[in-house]
Amino acid sequence: MALRTFHLVVALATAAAAHAADRLPTIQPVQYSEEQKKAAADFEAARKAPPFGPFVPLMHSPQVMTQARAMGDYLRYQSAIGNTLSELVILVTAREWTQDYEWYVHEPIAVKAGIGQEICDAIADGRRPTGMREDEEIVYDFASELLRNRRVSDRTFDRADKRFGKKGVVDLTGIVGYYTFLAMQLNAAKYVPPTAAKLLPRFPEPPR
Repeated sequence: MALRTFHLVVALATAAAAHAADRLPTIQPVQYSEEQKKAAADFEAARKAPPFGPFVPLMHSPQVMTQARAMGDYLRYQSAIGNTLSELVILVTAREWTQDYEWYVHEPIAVKAGIGQEICDAIADGRRPTGMREDEEIVYDFASELLRNRRVSDRTFDRADKRFGKKGVVDLTGIVGYYTFLAMQLNAAKYVPPTAAKLLPRFPEPPR
Protein backbone atom coordinates (compact mmCIF):
# COMPACT_ATOMS: atom_id res chain seq x y z
CA MET A 1 0.00 0.00 0.00
CA ALA A 2 1.25 3.49 -0.79
CA LEU A 3 2.55 5.35 2.25
CA ARG A 4 0.10 8.19 1.63
CA THR A 5 -2.86 5.80 1.69
CA PHE A 6 -1.53 4.13 4.83
CA HIS A 7 -1.35 7.48 6.61
CA LEU A 8 -4.94 8.17 5.51
CA VAL A 9 -6.04 4.90 7.12
CA VAL A 10 -4.32 5.77 10.39
CA ALA A 11 -5.59 9.35 10.37
CA LEU A 12 -9.19 8.32 9.81
CA ALA A 13 -9.00 5.63 12.44
CA THR A 14 -7.45 7.99 14.97
CA ALA A 15 -9.83 10.84 14.18
CA ALA A 16 -12.78 8.54 14.68
CA ALA A 17 -12.12 8.38 18.40
CA ALA A 18 -14.28 5.30 18.33
CA HIS A 19 -15.30 3.65 21.53
CA ALA A 20 -16.63 0.28 22.55
CA ALA A 21 -19.10 1.58 25.12
CA ASP A 22 -18.72 -0.50 28.28
CA ARG A 23 -18.36 -3.84 26.51
CA LEU A 24 -14.71 -3.87 25.49
CA PRO A 25 -13.27 -0.60 26.79
CA THR A 26 -9.93 0.63 25.54
CA ILE A 27 -7.00 -0.70 27.54
CA GLN A 28 -4.46 2.01 28.22
CA PRO A 29 -0.84 1.09 27.40
CA VAL A 30 0.19 1.52 31.04
CA GLN A 31 -2.26 -1.26 31.89
CA TYR A 32 -0.98 -3.73 29.29
CA SER A 33 0.01 -7.21 30.33
CA GLU A 34 3.29 -8.58 29.01
CA GLU A 35 1.42 -10.33 26.17
CA GLN A 36 -0.41 -7.11 25.30
CA LYS A 37 2.86 -5.15 25.31
CA LYS A 38 4.38 -7.62 22.85
CA ALA A 39 1.26 -7.60 20.66
CA ALA A 40 1.27 -3.80 20.59
CA ALA A 41 4.99 -3.68 19.77
CA ASP A 42 4.55 -6.21 16.95
CA PHE A 43 1.60 -4.20 15.63
CA GLU A 44 3.58 -0.96 15.62
CA ALA A 45 6.52 -2.63 13.90
CA ALA A 46 4.22 -3.89 11.13
CA ARG A 47 1.83 -0.94 10.77
CA LYS A 48 4.06 1.98 11.89
CA ALA A 49 1.42 3.06 14.40
CA PRO A 50 0.01 1.86 17.73
CA PRO A 51 -3.07 -0.42 17.58
CA PHE A 52 -6.03 1.48 16.16
CA GLY A 53 -9.58 0.90 14.98
CA PRO A 54 -10.83 -2.68 15.38
CA PHE A 55 -7.52 -3.74 16.90
CA VAL A 56 -8.25 -1.68 20.03
CA PRO A 57 -11.04 -3.93 21.36
CA LEU A 58 -9.12 -6.96 20.08
CA MET A 59 -6.33 -6.08 22.52
CA HIS A 60 -8.44 -7.84 25.16
CA SER A 61 -7.17 -11.01 23.44
CA PRO A 62 -3.67 -10.10 22.24
CA GLN A 63 -3.18 -13.47 20.57
CA VAL A 64 -6.30 -12.97 18.41
CA MET A 65 -5.29 -9.36 17.72
CA THR A 66 -1.84 -10.41 16.53
CA GLN A 67 -3.14 -13.17 14.28
CA ALA A 68 -5.80 -10.84 12.85
CA ARG A 69 -3.21 -8.14 12.20
CA ALA A 70 -0.94 -10.61 10.43
CA MET A 71 -3.74 -11.81 8.17
CA GLY A 72 -4.74 -8.25 7.44
CA ASP A 73 -1.16 -7.32 6.54
CA TYR A 74 -1.52 -9.56 3.51
CA LEU A 75 -5.22 -9.43 2.64
CA ARG A 76 -5.59 -5.68 3.09
CA TYR A 77 -2.42 -4.57 1.36
CA GLN A 78 -0.96 -7.33 -0.83
CA SER A 79 -3.81 -9.51 -2.12
CA ALA A 80 -3.84 -10.88 -5.66
CA ILE A 81 -6.87 -8.74 -6.60
CA GLY A 82 -5.12 -5.44 -5.80
CA ASN A 83 -5.85 -2.65 -3.33
CA THR A 84 -8.58 -0.88 -5.33
CA LEU A 85 -10.78 -3.95 -5.71
CA SER A 86 -10.09 -5.00 -2.13
CA GLU A 87 -11.60 -1.69 -0.98
CA LEU A 88 -14.73 -2.48 -2.97
CA VAL A 89 -14.97 -5.87 -1.29
CA ILE A 90 -14.52 -4.22 2.12
CA LEU A 91 -17.42 -1.85 1.43
CA VAL A 92 -19.70 -4.67 0.30
CA THR A 93 -18.84 -6.58 3.47
CA ALA A 94 -19.30 -3.55 5.73
CA ARG A 95 -22.71 -2.87 4.14
CA GLU A 96 -23.90 -6.45 4.58
CA TRP A 97 -22.96 -6.30 8.27
CA THR A 98 -24.13 -2.66 8.65
CA GLN A 99 -20.72 -1.93 10.16
CA ASP A 100 -20.59 1.84 10.46
CA TYR A 101 -16.97 2.14 11.59
CA GLU A 102 -15.61 0.00 8.76
CA TRP A 103 -17.65 2.06 6.31
CA TYR A 104 -16.58 5.37 7.86
CA VAL A 105 -12.90 4.48 7.50
CA HIS A 106 -12.94 2.70 4.15
CA GLU A 107 -15.38 4.69 2.00
CA PRO A 108 -12.98 7.65 1.53
CA ILE A 109 -10.10 5.23 0.97
CA ALA A 110 -12.12 3.41 -1.70
CA VAL A 111 -12.93 6.66 -3.49
CA LYS A 112 -9.29 7.73 -3.32
CA ALA A 113 -8.27 4.33 -4.71
CA GLY A 114 -10.55 4.79 -7.73
CA ILE A 115 -13.97 3.40 -6.78
CA GLY A 116 -16.61 5.85 -8.01
CA GLN A 117 -18.61 7.74 -5.40
CA GLU A 118 -21.82 6.69 -7.14
CA ILE A 119 -20.82 3.06 -6.64
CA CYS A 120 -20.20 3.66 -2.95
CA ASP A 121 -23.55 5.46 -2.59
CA ALA A 122 -25.42 2.61 -4.26
CA ILE A 123 -23.81 0.02 -1.98
CA ALA A 124 -24.62 2.14 1.07
CA ASP A 125 -28.27 2.28 -0.05
CA GLY A 126 -28.37 -1.49 -0.61
CA ARG A 127 -28.62 -1.12 -4.40
CA ARG A 128 -26.58 -2.90 -7.04
CA PRO A 129 -24.35 -0.20 -8.55
CA THR A 130 -24.62 0.59 -12.24
CA GLY A 131 -21.71 1.50 -14.46
CA MET A 132 -19.19 -0.80 -12.79
CA ARG A 133 -16.12 -1.91 -14.68
CA GLU A 134 -15.96 -5.63 -15.44
CA ASP A 135 -13.49 -6.41 -12.66
CA GLU A 136 -15.58 -4.39 -10.18
CA GLU A 137 -18.69 -6.29 -11.24
CA ILE A 138 -16.93 -9.63 -10.78
CA VAL A 139 -15.78 -8.92 -7.22
CA TYR A 140 -19.09 -7.25 -6.31
CA ASP A 141 -21.07 -10.29 -7.44
CA PHE A 142 -18.68 -12.74 -5.78
CA ALA A 143 -18.66 -10.93 -2.43
CA SER A 144 -22.41 -10.26 -2.46
CA GLU A 145 -23.31 -13.87 -3.24
CA LEU A 146 -20.93 -15.22 -0.63
CA LEU A 147 -22.29 -12.90 2.06
CA ARG A 148 -25.98 -13.24 1.21
CA ASN A 149 -26.24 -16.82 -0.03
CA ARG A 150 -23.33 -18.34 1.95
CA ARG A 151 -22.06 -19.76 -1.35
CA VAL A 152 -21.08 -18.65 -4.86
CA SER A 153 -22.73 -19.73 -8.10
CA ASP A 154 -20.71 -21.58 -10.74
CA ARG A 155 -21.02 -18.67 -13.14
CA THR A 156 -19.76 -16.13 -10.61
CA PHE A 157 -16.93 -18.39 -9.46
CA ASP A 158 -15.84 -19.09 -13.03
CA ARG A 159 -15.77 -15.39 -13.90
CA ALA A 160 -13.59 -14.66 -10.86
CA ASP A 161 -11.34 -17.63 -11.61
CA LYS A 162 -10.89 -16.56 -15.22
CA ARG A 163 -10.11 -12.96 -14.24
CA PHE A 164 -7.97 -13.45 -11.10
CA GLY A 165 -6.91 -17.10 -11.10
CA LYS A 166 -7.13 -19.57 -8.23
CA LYS A 167 -4.94 -17.45 -5.96
CA GLY A 168 -7.13 -14.43 -6.62
CA VAL A 169 -10.29 -16.39 -5.79
CA VAL A 170 -8.80 -17.55 -2.49
CA ASP A 171 -7.65 -14.02 -1.66
CA LEU A 172 -11.03 -12.53 -2.60
CA THR A 173 -12.80 -15.03 -0.37
CA GLY A 174 -10.26 -14.29 2.35
CA ILE A 175 -10.98 -10.54 2.24
CA VAL A 176 -14.69 -11.19 2.64
CA GLY A 177 -13.99 -13.52 5.56
CA TYR A 178 -11.46 -11.23 7.21
CA TYR A 179 -13.67 -8.15 7.14
CA THR A 180 -16.64 -10.24 8.22
CA PHE A 181 -14.56 -11.26 11.25
CA LEU A 182 -13.71 -7.61 12.00
CA ALA A 183 -17.33 -6.55 11.49
CA MET A 184 -18.50 -9.23 13.92
CA GLN A 185 -15.97 -8.09 16.51
CA LEU A 186 -16.89 -4.42 16.07
CA ASN A 187 -20.63 -5.07 16.15
CA ALA A 188 -20.31 -7.26 19.22
CA ALA A 189 -18.31 -4.51 20.94
CA LYS A 190 -20.67 -1.75 19.74
CA TYR A 191 -17.62 0.00 18.34
CA VAL A 192 -18.89 3.09 16.55
CA PRO A 193 -17.58 6.10 14.58
CA PRO A 194 -17.99 9.67 15.86
CA THR A 195 -21.55 10.85 16.37
CA ALA A 196 -21.04 13.32 13.51
CA ALA A 197 -20.34 10.52 11.04
CA LYS A 198 -23.01 9.51 8.57
CA LEU A 199 -24.37 6.10 9.54
CA LEU A 200 -25.38 3.43 7.08
CA PRO A 201 -29.13 3.11 6.51
CA ARG A 202 -30.68 0.43 8.67
CA PHE A 203 -32.39 -2.43 6.89
CA PRO A 204 -35.36 -4.27 8.39
CA GLU A 205 -34.32 -7.00 10.81
CA PRO A 206 -34.93 -10.52 9.46
CA PRO A 207 -37.80 -12.43 11.12
CA ARG A 208 -36.78 -14.54 14.08
